[in-house]
Amino acid sequence: MKEFDLAIKAVKTAGQFLEENYNPTVDSQIGKDIKLSSDRKSEAIIIEILKETGLPILSEEAGLIEGEEKELRWIVDPLDGSANYWKGLKELACTSVALWNGYEPVLGAIYRFHTGDLFAGIVGEGAWLNDKVIKTSKVDKTKDAIFATGFPVKRDYGEDSLKKFVKQVQSFKKIRMLGAAAVMGSLVAAGKIDAYLEEQIMLWDIAASSAIVKAAGGYVEIEHLKDYQCICKLFANKELYEDFKRNEG
Repeated sequence: MKEFDLAIKAVKTAGQFLEENYNPTVDSQIGKDIKLSSDRKSEAIIIEILKETGLPILSEEAGLIEGEEKELRWIVDPLDGSANYWKGLKELACTSVALWNGYEPVLGAIYRFHTGDLFAGIVGEGAWLNDKVIKTSKVDKTKDAIFATGFPVKRDYGEDSLKKFVKQVQSFKKIRMLGAAAVMGSLVAAGKIDAYLEEQIMLWDIAASSAIVKAAGGYVEIEHLKDYQCICKLFANKELYEDFKRNEG
C-alpha cells in the first residue's frame, strides 16, 4: 500500500533527523505550551514526503494544507513529546503520521527515533512493532489494568475537572503519565499498557495511535470537540472499556 509505505518513510526520515541533529531550541512558551524549532524542521521533512500524494495534510504547526481529496487526509504530529525531547528524554518522544478517511482512522505510523521502535498499523489488516505482529492485551478488568493519561495544554485544570479525573482513574491498578500521547497509545497497541484516556487532546496527537490500536484489535472511541480537540479513549478491548464505564459511574 503506497500510503502506508510513505507514512513509514516520513516518520523514519524525520525521526532520523531529530535524533542526529539534537538541538532543541525553544521558539516560544505560552502558558503550558512549548514550541521548538525541531517541530518545524521535522514537519517540513514529513510534508515534503507526503505532499506527492496530493492529499490534504493536517499538521500541528502548519495547520491544514488543502489537497485534491475531500475525505482522505494525512494527520501529522512532527514531534510528539516536545517537552520530553527538550529535556533530553528522547526515548519518550516520537514522530507520528496517520491517514484518516473522514472521522475514521485508516493507518498510522509512530517512530520512537531514539529507541528505533517503529509502530505501524492498517485498520482491518494488522499492527506491527518493527515488523513483528502486535496485539492489545487481554486484560478485561480495570482492577488489573495499567492506565495511561496526560494533562494536555488545553485541558481544564479547574477543581471540578480534576475531581472528575480522580474518580475516573481510581479503579485502575496503576497509572502512568509519559508526556507523549502517541507513545502511550502505541504501547496500548503493543499490549504494554491496557488503557489510555486523555481529554482536550489534539487530534494530531492521537491520530496515528488510534489507527494502530484499532488495527491491533483494541477498542477506540474518539469524541471530536472544537478546533481539532478531542476526548480520546484507547482500550485493549471492549470488555475493559465496559468495566471502566461501570466503575466510572
